[in-house]
Amino acid sequence: MPNAFHSRGRKPRSTRCRAPFGAEESAKRCGNVRAGVFCLVVPHTEQPDPQDLPNSHARIEVHVGELKQLFNSLDPTPFRERDLDPRAEEFIAGWASELHAEVPLCLVVHVDGQAPPAAEVTVLREAVREFFSQRAAVTRRRLRQLFQVGRTSLLIGMAMLAASIVIGDIAANLMDGVRFGGIFRESLLIGGWVAMWRPLEVFLYDWWPIRAEARRFDRLSNMTVRVIVSRSAVTVQ
Repeated sequence: MPNAFHSRGRKPRSTRCRAPFGAEESAKRCGNVRAGVFCLVVPHTEQPDPQDLPNSHARIEVHVGELKQLFNSLDPTPFRERDLDPRAEEFIAGWASELHAEVPLCLVVHVDGQAPPAAEVTVLREAVREFFSQRAAVTRRRLRQLFQVGRTSLLIGMAMLAASIVIGDIAANLMDGVRFGGIFRESLLIGGWVAMWRPLEVFLYDWWPIRAEARRFDRLSNMTVRVIVSRSAVTVQ
């Protein structure tokens, strides 16, 4: 079975039977799944959401057997505050990173079973938005901590560089005329610049991927969530 998640625009493809989030159980009820068989999930009919899906939004489509499969079953917190399943989070965040940053997002959840109660749909929307809002806050906290480490590393690096220059000049004057005096001075100078490596890495390279991740979580926390009830048929190749 393919992964229970797929995005709009990606064609279904055959893969080794692996059906998380209830798809395997649904397929077994059809009586066509055997261990190790290549199979394809084909959407059969769809019942549209009462609210029109926004055409201006980039869609991320997810297929599950029931809504609770989107959440981490080991999380003891109430359903509204529960974390998403790690695979669901990875799938949704991965597709969001490939979509244009200026286009608003819409998460379309296809439920391959009975229609969930309206209360569960409302809780799902709130839970998804709250989850990604917390992820954005955590990521920004990581960014602040990184800048704090960078500032501390910069002070240490500048002190080391200044000390290496001063000690190198003193050593060069004391060893004037000695063959290795210049080599010793240059070695100290190189060591001082090596001490600047960490702060330069933080302020030049490390911070902007974390900021991009925080912005992506902000987009996900503001995305529209729609639930569509669908039926799936299993075809064995």
